[in-house]
Amino acid sequence: MDNYIFSKNTIEFVTVGVEFCALMEKVQESEKNEFIDTAVKILPLLYLKAVLLPDSNEEDEEYDINIEHFVTEEIYEYIRNSIEQILGEQDSYLEVFHADMQYSESPIIAYISEDLTDIYQDIKDFISVYSLGNEECMRISLNECKNNFADYWGQKLVNVLRALHSLRYSSEDTDDEEVHHHDNVKQPTNGNNLFSQRQESWKEDMNMDEWNKWNE
Repeated sequence: MDNYIFSKNTIEFVTVGVEFCALMEKVQESEKNEFIDTAVKILPLLYLKAVLLPDSNEEDEEYDINIEHFVTEEIYEYIRNSIEQILGEQDSYLEVFHADMQYSESPIIAYISEDLTDIYQDIKDFISVYSLGNEECMRISLNECKNNFADYWGQKLVNVLRALHSLRYSSEDTDDEEVHHHDNVKQPTNGNNLFSQRQESWKEDMNMDEWNKWNE
Protein backbone atom coordinates (compact mmCIF):
# COMPACT_ATOMS: atom_id res chain seq x y z
CA MET A 1 0.00 0.00 0.00
CA ASP A 2 1.25 3.48 -0.89
CA ASN A 3 1.92 5.20 2.44
CA TYR A 4 1.66 8.61 0.76
CA ILE A 5 -1.78 8.45 -0.82
CA PHE A 6 -3.26 6.10 1.79
CA SER A 7 -1.76 7.62 4.92
CA LYS A 8 -4.01 8.53 7.85
CA ASN A 9 -3.55 12.25 7.20
CA THR A 10 -4.38 11.90 3.51
CA ILE A 11 -7.54 9.90 4.22
CA GLU A 12 -8.63 12.49 6.78
CA PHE A 13 -8.02 15.30 4.27
CA VAL A 14 -10.13 13.46 1.70
CA THR A 15 -12.88 12.91 4.26
CA VAL A 16 -13.10 16.57 5.20
CA GLY A 17 -12.79 17.54 1.54
CA VAL A 18 -15.82 15.41 0.69
CA GLU A 19 -17.85 17.15 3.41
CA PHE A 20 -16.72 20.58 2.23
CA CYS A 21 -17.73 19.83 -1.35
CA ALA A 22 -21.08 18.46 -0.19
CA LEU A 23 -21.72 21.72 1.67
CA MET A 24 -20.97 23.75 -1.46
CA GLU A 25 -23.12 21.53 -3.66
CA LYS A 26 -26.13 21.71 -1.31
CA VAL A 27 -26.13 25.46 -0.71
CA GLN A 28 -29.63 25.77 -2.13
CA GLU A 29 -30.93 23.39 0.52
CA SER A 30 -29.58 25.54 3.36
CA GLU A 31 -30.63 28.72 5.05
CA LYS A 32 -28.06 31.49 5.12
CA ASN A 33 -27.19 31.32 8.80
CA GLU A 34 -27.00 27.53 8.70
CA PHE A 35 -24.63 27.67 5.74
CA ILE A 36 -22.37 30.26 7.39
CA ASP A 37 -22.32 28.35 10.68
CA THR A 38 -21.30 25.11 8.98
CA ALA A 39 -18.70 26.85 6.82
CA VAL A 40 -16.89 28.42 9.79
CA LYS A 41 -16.65 24.96 11.36
CA ILE A 42 -15.39 23.01 8.37
CA LEU A 43 -12.95 25.55 6.86
CA PRO A 44 -10.48 25.51 9.80
CA LEU A 45 -10.57 21.72 9.76
CA LEU A 46 -9.91 21.68 6.01
CA TYR A 47 -6.94 24.00 6.48
CA LEU A 48 -5.54 21.87 9.30
CA LYS A 49 -5.85 18.64 7.33
CA ALA A 50 -4.16 20.26 4.31
CA VAL A 51 -1.23 21.43 6.45
CA LEU A 52 -0.83 17.91 7.84
CA LEU A 53 -0.67 16.20 4.45
CA PRO A 54 2.47 14.06 4.17
CA ASP A 55 5.47 15.03 2.08
CA SER A 56 6.30 13.18 -1.08
CA ASN A 57 9.79 12.61 -2.43
CA GLU A 58 8.36 12.78 -5.94
CA GLU A 59 6.81 16.26 -5.86
CA ASP A 60 9.24 17.59 -8.44
CA GLU A 61 9.10 14.55 -10.70
CA GLU A 62 7.50 15.08 -14.10
CA TYR A 63 4.74 12.78 -15.28
CA ASP A 64 3.40 12.13 -18.74
CA ILE A 65 -0.14 11.62 -17.42
CA ASN A 66 -2.66 14.43 -17.83
CA ILE A 67 -4.89 14.54 -14.78
CA GLU A 68 -8.57 15.03 -15.53
CA HIS A 69 -10.29 18.09 -14.09
CA PHE A 70 -13.91 17.46 -13.22
CA VAL A 71 -15.14 20.96 -12.34
CA THR A 72 -16.30 22.50 -15.60
CA GLU A 73 -17.09 26.17 -16.12
CA GLU A 74 -20.80 25.34 -15.83
CA ILE A 75 -20.34 23.59 -12.49
CA TYR A 76 -18.13 26.44 -11.24
CA GLU A 77 -20.77 29.06 -12.08
CA TYR A 78 -23.53 26.90 -10.62
CA ILE A 79 -21.75 26.73 -7.26
CA ARG A 80 -20.66 30.37 -7.27
CA ASN A 81 -24.12 31.67 -8.17
CA SER A 82 -25.75 29.52 -5.50
CA ILE A 83 -23.48 30.93 -2.79
CA GLU A 84 -23.83 34.47 -4.11
CA GLN A 85 -27.62 34.29 -3.99
CA ILE A 86 -27.83 32.86 -0.48
CA LEU A 87 -25.47 35.54 0.90
CA GLY A 88 -26.91 38.46 -1.07
CA GLU A 89 -25.31 41.79 -0.18
CA GLN A 90 -23.10 40.06 2.40
CA ASP A 91 -21.18 38.24 -0.33
CA SER A 92 -18.57 41.00 -0.71
CA TYR A 93 -15.89 41.98 1.79
CA LEU A 94 -12.74 44.08 1.93
CA GLU A 95 -9.52 42.11 1.62
CA VAL A 96 -5.98 43.34 2.30
CA PHE A 97 -4.21 40.02 1.67
CA HIS A 98 -4.85 40.05 -2.05
CA ALA A 99 -2.38 39.79 -4.93
CA ASP A 100 -3.66 43.05 -6.42
CA MET A 101 -2.89 44.97 -3.22
CA GLN A 102 0.62 45.65 -4.49
CA TYR A 103 -0.98 47.93 -7.08
CA SER A 104 -3.47 49.59 -4.74
CA GLU A 105 -3.36 51.68 -1.59
CA SER A 106 -6.90 50.66 -0.65
CA PRO A 107 -8.34 47.28 0.32
CA ILE A 108 -9.59 45.16 -2.55
CA ILE A 109 -13.22 44.04 -2.74
CA ALA A 110 -13.36 40.25 -2.65
CA TYR A 111 -16.32 37.88 -2.79
CA ILE A 112 -17.05 34.99 -0.48
CA SER A 113 -18.80 33.10 -3.27
CA GLU A 114 -15.79 33.34 -5.57
CA ASP A 115 -13.28 32.39 -2.88
CA LEU A 116 -15.26 29.36 -1.73
CA THR A 117 -15.80 28.19 -5.30
CA ASP A 118 -12.09 28.52 -6.08
CA ILE A 119 -11.36 26.31 -3.07
CA TYR A 120 -14.12 23.92 -4.11
CA GLN A 121 -12.67 23.59 -7.60
CA ASP A 122 -9.30 22.34 -6.36
CA ILE A 123 -10.75 20.06 -3.68
CA LYS A 124 -13.42 18.58 -5.96
CA ASP A 125 -10.93 17.87 -8.73
CA PHE A 126 -8.65 16.10 -6.26
CA ILE A 127 -11.25 13.94 -4.50
CA SER A 128 -12.79 13.03 -7.86
CA VAL A 129 -9.45 11.70 -9.12
CA TYR A 130 -8.81 10.05 -5.75
CA SER A 131 -12.13 8.22 -5.88
CA LEU A 132 -11.22 6.56 -9.20
CA GLY A 133 -8.52 4.49 -7.49
CA ASN A 134 -5.67 4.86 -9.99
CA GLU A 135 -2.72 5.19 -7.62
CA GLU A 136 -0.43 7.04 -10.02
CA CYS A 137 -3.15 9.57 -10.82
CA MET A 138 -4.01 9.85 -7.12
CA ARG A 139 -0.40 10.66 -6.31
CA ILE A 140 -0.13 13.31 -9.03
CA SER A 141 -3.44 14.88 -8.07
CA LEU A 142 -2.49 14.97 -4.39
CA ASN A 143 0.78 16.72 -5.24
CA GLU A 144 -1.10 19.22 -7.37
CA CYS A 145 -3.65 19.90 -4.63
CA LYS A 146 -0.89 20.39 -2.04
CA ASN A 147 0.99 22.80 -4.29
CA ASN A 148 -2.18 24.76 -5.03
CA PHE A 149 -2.91 24.94 -1.31
CA ALA A 150 0.51 26.44 -0.62
CA ASP A 151 0.39 28.85 -3.54
CA TYR A 152 -3.26 29.72 -3.90
CA TRP A 153 -6.28 28.36 -2.09
CA GLY A 154 -4.74 28.18 1.38
CA GLN A 155 -4.54 31.97 1.47
CA LYS A 156 -8.04 32.24 0.03
CA LEU A 157 -9.31 29.96 2.77
CA VAL A 158 -7.98 32.07 5.63
CA ASN A 159 -9.17 35.24 3.88
CA VAL A 160 -12.73 34.04 3.42
CA LEU A 161 -12.83 32.52 6.90
CA ARG A 162 -12.25 35.98 8.35
CA ALA A 163 -15.23 37.32 6.38
CA LEU A 164 -17.46 34.41 7.36
CA HIS A 165 -16.39 34.73 11.00
CA SER A 166 -17.52 38.35 10.93
CA LEU A 167 -20.92 37.34 9.54
CA ARG A 168 -21.29 34.44 11.97
CA TYR A 169 -20.53 36.49 15.06
CA SER A 170 -22.00 39.79 13.94
CA SER A 171 -23.78 41.72 16.68
CA GLU A 172 -26.77 42.17 14.38
CA ASP A 173 -29.73 39.93 14.97
CA THR A 174 -29.97 38.06 11.70
CA ASP A 175 -32.47 35.43 12.79
CA ASP A 176 -35.33 37.29 11.11
CA GLU A 177 -33.30 37.63 7.94
CA GLU A 178 -32.89 33.91 7.37
CA VAL A 179 -34.46 32.98 4.07
CA HIS A 180 -34.75 29.56 2.58
CA HIS A 181 -33.31 30.06 -0.88
CA HIS A 182 -34.45 26.84 -2.44
CA ASP A 183 -37.37 28.61 -4.13
CA ASN A 184 -35.39 31.73 -4.98
CA VAL A 185 -32.38 30.20 -6.68
CA LYS A 186 -32.88 29.22 -10.28
CA GLN A 187 -32.26 25.52 -10.70
CA PRO A 188 -30.00 24.54 -13.60
CA THR A 189 -31.70 22.38 -16.17
CA ASN A 190 -29.03 19.73 -15.90
CA GLY A 191 -28.40 19.94 -12.16
CA ASN A 192 -28.73 16.22 -11.63
CA ASN A 193 -25.98 15.59 -14.14
CA LEU A 194 -23.38 17.88 -12.61
CA PHE A 195 -21.92 15.28 -10.32
CA SER A 196 -21.31 11.73 -11.43
CA GLN A 197 -22.75 8.64 -9.80
CA ARG A 198 -19.22 7.43 -9.21
CA GLN A 199 -18.46 10.46 -7.04
CA GLU A 200 -21.74 10.10 -5.14
CA SER A 201 -20.93 6.46 -4.49
CA TRP A 202 -17.48 7.45 -3.17
CA LYS A 203 -19.05 9.95 -0.80
CA GLU A 204 -21.47 7.36 0.56
CA ASP A 205 -18.64 4.90 1.17
CA MET A 206 -16.44 7.38 3.02
CA ASN A 207 -15.80 6.98 6.76
CA MET A 208 -17.22 10.17 8.27
CA ASP A 209 -16.25 9.52 11.91
CA GLU A 210 -13.78 12.42 11.88
CA TRP A 211 -16.33 14.94 10.62
CA ASN A 212 -19.16 13.63 12.83
CA LYS A 213 -16.95 13.96 15.90
CA TRP A 214 -16.08 17.56 14.91
CA ASN A 215 -19.70 18.52 14.25
CA GLU A 216 -21.17 17.18 17.50
